[in-house]
Amino acid sequence: MTTLFVSDLHLSASRPAQLERFLAFLACARARAQALYILGDLFEVWLGDDDDTPPNATVVAALAALTKAGVALHVGHGNRDFLFGPRFAAATGARLLDDYARIDLYGVPTLLTHGDLLCTRDVKYQRFRRVVRHPLTRRGFLATPLAWRQRIAQRTRAGTVASTARKAAAVMDVEESSVAQVMAQQDVRLLIHGHTHRPAIHDYPDGRRRIVLGDWYEQDHLLAYDHDGPRVLRVADYLASEAP
Repeated sequence: MTTLFVSDLHLSASRPAQLERFLAFLACARARAQALYILGDLFEVWLGDDDDTPPNATVVAALAALTKAGVALHVGHGNRDFLFGPRFAAATGARLLDDYARIDLYGVPTLLTHGDLLCTRDVKYQRFRRVVRHPLTRRGFLATPLAWRQRIAQRTRAGTVASTARKAAAVMDVEESSVAQVMAQQDVRLLIHGHTHRPAIHDYPDGRRRIVLGDWYEQDHLLAYDHDGPRVLRVADYLASEAP
């Protein structure tokens, strides 16, 4: 049995292929995994636990089937779906992760995070993040009708796309000094995150390791981890390699 990690799926009705691939992945994981960690941006956008925009209900039902089968589900907040709340957790059976979650991964002290907090060179984004995630901001936003939230999200998304296009690639990547600082503070040797859409395994001279999960825009990147260590796979590879 393996522990699985995915991130940045950005599921939406406009990406039916990614949705079907994720549902097939979950169906396989129900019988073959002991735990699944989703490290943020499961959805393209999640505007509150009352957001019934397709395919939200389909995905929630599939996640509930996973946990009912006995697979532990852990879900982190991404920059697109940080409004997951107690209703989502109850409906899926998921445990919602803190921004930084420290776990013991087969004896390896490991830190899990979405990854955006480590992009400290993007000062403008970090300022925006602090504002929109403030409890008062969240409470006020969720108190508005869903249709209003959808219009606000559309305008915000358009501005974000324009802003991102103007930023240097290095600004949107993690800052290595921030990585080292957080790993030291949390006393871990392994860090797993997504967000940057730059899948890689980074090994440092001092023995630390950082695994970056890929997105599901252009690929269906997943990490399978067991007592033998990590395996970076795509869904087709996972289905074939895990076949009885």
